[in-house]
Amino acid sequence: MKKQKVDVIIVGTGAAGLFCALQFPEEINILIITKETVEDSDSFLAQGGICVLKDEDDYEAYFEDTMKAGHYENNKESVELMIRRSQEIIGDLISYGVDFEQENGQLLYTREGAHSTSRILYHEDLTGKEITGKLFQRVKERKNIEIREYTTMIDLICKNNTCYGIIAKESNDHVEAILADYVIFACGGVGGLFEHSTNFPHLTGDALAISLKNHIALKDIHYIQIHPTTLYSKKEGRRFLISESVRGEGAKLYDKHMNRFVNELLPRDVLTEEIRKQMKKDETEFVWLSMVDLGEQVITKRFPNIFKKCMEEGYDPRKECIPVTPAQHYFMGGVKVDIDSKTTMEHLYAIGETSCNGVHGANRLASNSLLESLVFAKIAAGKIKEEWETLYLDEEVDLTQYEDLNELEEEYKKMVLKEMERMRKHG
Repeated sequence: MKKQKVDVIIVGTGAAGLFCALQFPEEINILIITKETVEDSDSFLAQGGICVLKDEDDYEAYFEDTMKAGHYENNKESVELMIRRSQEIIGDLISYGVDFEQENGQLLYTREGAHSTSRILYHEDLTGKEITGKLFQRVKERKNIEIREYTTMIDLICKNNTCYGIIAKESNDHVEAILADYVIFACGGVGGLFEHSTNFPHLTGDALAISLKNHIALKDIHYIQIHPTTLYSKKEGRRFLISESVRGEGAKLYDKHMNRFVNELLPRDVLTEEIRKQMKKDETEFVWLSMVDLGEQVITKRFPNIFKKCMEEGYDPRKECIPVTPAQHYFMGGVKVDIDSKTTMEHLYAIGETSCNGVHGANRLASNSLLESLVFAKIAAGKIKEEWETLYLDEEVDLTQYEDLNELEEEYKKMVLKEMERMRKHG
């Protein structure tokens, strides 16, 4: 069994993982692994945009919007840190080549549900792809960063509550030990555990199961966000998101009798509940969303990806309503971390959707996800550089326990679902 040593391992190639890698100097040797291809992360799927504090006058409103959406269960320190560092992060992204919509040299802002004003930067309806794609380009330019696709973390190498690396499985089921001075979880969400989700199906909460196995604290993993408007389809597989920005721009929701029944800009959890009540009342599997009043220019230019998908499914949003239904979308809980993204195990950090620093509370405010991921990814890298300590593991790593990988993967899924249910009942 081969064994290698790197300085830092990052598990995941979404926005958090890629951005974090870029924060390290080029003398730091970094390995990034991902279960599928680099593009198969939920960050690439994000449509709506990324929040930013436009000016000091908006601080209190932005803070309150985030807290209110999270039912005031948010960690106030995390929320303040995210908002205060948002302009810095946007500056970083622009320096990496990210192209946000502008008019006459000024950034344009849109609005989504539960926001009291427009404070969301965007790129068409493909903001996640624009940001993550540009980060990927910058990562590929770095000689110190290696990306290994089709490689799955199946366990940690740890001793005395210190992380020394990971156990990884390659596409041919070869298992190897990879040692590192620091490991960073950036593994994404848990949509693969649900029948209907906007997430990629391979995102099954591996970091949560591995944390449970190794006695690393988790937080609020029963807080699962359902997106109220995904395109209804009887086809199997991932659900297609109809961005909240569509409603932010003025799209309306209708029941089966074509009557409006709700304020379209309610927080996601509240709107989801209203849609489900209406579906039950109407005895339908969806409600109708109308983009018609937005006009052809907005529909085709502002939301080209959504327009294309609707047309492929047989709906012309320029002329008719489209059917939408709620589906699992985002994960507010995760591996418990402090304000520096440190887990309860030494030399192990967690960032992005797989972590929980309390910033989202019980329900995420729209378009805070990309911002939160990037802010705390940068903080994590900064803390690691500040406290750098080289590790040495003298003993051999036992790989014999990982022979039945299919059984292990199923066991991990059951562990996570069981713990979610336990937290839901007991908190």
